[in-house]
Amino acid sequence: MTKHFRFDQGGTATAVPAAKRRRGRRAYLSGVSAEKAVAREYDRRGADLLETRWRGQAGEIDLIFLDRGVYVFCEVKKASSFDAAAERLRPDQMQRIHLAASEYLGNTPLGQLSEVRFDLAVVDDRGQVDIREGAFSHF
Repeated sequence: MTKHFRFDQGGTATAVPAAKRRRGRRAYLSGVSAEKAVAREYDRRGADLLETRWRGQAGEIDLIFLDRGVYVFCEVKKASSFDAAAERLRPDQMQRIHLAASEYLGNTPLGQLSEVRFDLAVVDDRGQVDIREGAFSHF
């Protein structure tokens, strides 16, 4: 049997219980499934998927699209309902996504002059997708 460990900042290892590993795996797979459903919806709308789970120094952006010349940075949240999913997006996370998007734009032809939008895509337990365009563009 393989042991799984988590290391703290000091390098101390602690065993991760099997039940916790299973919950983590289910959450990961659920998130991947939600992101795929959202990507299909953007594709249906004509947007081009540029990146999945793009990671910069400031943090991770779930999905990045180019939609008719607009860079769309999309955060995906999944819960039992659209409202419950939307409540999971916190101000500190919005800030990290904005910072990461700024970093990403540094590698685009127009850089910080690019047109951008920050969308929230919520997915419910039935797999239904609701894209809220510009949900946190104002941040």
